[in-house]
This record gives sequence, structure tokens and C-alpha cells, in this order.
Amino acid sequence: MRVIALANQHPDLTVPRAAVRNLIRCLDDQFRIADADWASFSPEAKSRHPRASATGRASVSPSPAVPDGELSLVFLTDPALAAVHGQFLDDPSRTDVITFEGDPLMGTAGEICVSADTAQRYATDHSRPFAEELTLYLVHGWLHLAGYDDLEPRKKRRMRAAEARAMALLRSRELIPAFSLSTGRTRVRPRARR
Repeated sequence: MRVIALANQHPDLTVPRAAVRNLIRCLDDQFRIADADWASFSPEAKSRHPRASATGRASVSPSPAVPDGELSLVFLTDPALAAVHGQFLDDPSRTDVITFEGDPLMGTAGEICVSADTAQRYATDHSRPFAEELTLYLVHGWLHLAGYDDLEPRKKRRMRAAEARAMALLRSRELIPAFSLSTGRTRVRPRARR
């Protein structure tokens, strides 16, 4: 069974840890890559994917979409994720999800970093449930680790279709975690020394 490490670095976010682990385990166990999607993966993505054999061809037996190893999930504020974005991708702007590939030889599948603030803002602006939006960010990152890409229009359409399939799977099994973000919290600031 995959080790799933969770880090909640957002001071106002409540993360139901068991529910998040259950949603990842469901994706690992139940989500399969469509043959049409597999055909569109880059040779590099295919070569490092667990579906491929040593020859680079698809294996006969079903395999997980994301490589074996520990998967880290990190929940951040907008400024914290923007700092990661700037440090590792030379773009300090806000973003919703950043995914880092792991190294199965080192026992890591990868890391998915998500912004709870962006999820809250988008959910509010588009009248969507916050928990579903934040879950979608985890799904999006998980799909990147599975080999999906969204930089070209054709690949973006495949990513969106895979997101819809994954979210439908999670909804049908009632595995959307009950994330909550308290926005009315009063923050106490330390007093300046005189």
C-alpha cells in the first residue's frame, strides 16, 4: 500500500486526513488510463510509467496509473505556493497546483502542492463547492504524475476528460473530503517592541 504523506501548511484549512488518503487510494486502485490517452503520452512519459514494460510497450496486466512510492500532498496558502512557483519554475505568480515528479528508484512517486486560497476564490466565483474544487486540484496533480499533460490544446482536452472521469469516480463512491477553510478568523499579530 502506498505511503501518503500529508502536510497542511495553511493556517485556516481543515484537512480530513483519512478521507484524503482514501481518495488517493481509490484513484490508485480504480482509475485506469484510457488507451487513447496512453497513445498521446510522450515517449518520456511512457518510459517512466508503470504501465510500460522494459520495452516501452503497454503491459498486459493492469497497473496503477501513478508510479509506486511515497506520495506527498502539501496544502498551502497563495503566497506560499507562489514562492514555490518562483523558486522551482521561475514564475512567482499565483497558481493552483504544482506537481513534482518523484523517483521510484528512491521510493517516491512525487509531490502535489495545492493552494487552498485559489480553490476557495475559484469556488466562490463560480458557485462551486470548495471541497470539490480542492479535490479537483489533487486529482489534477495526480493525473500529472500519471503522465497527463495540459500544455497543448489536444492534451489539455484529454486532461480535462480524465479529471471528469476521476471526479465522477470519487463522487460515486462518496470520497470527496469535507475540506473547510475558515475565512473569518481573526489573526493576532505580535506587538512591535518599543
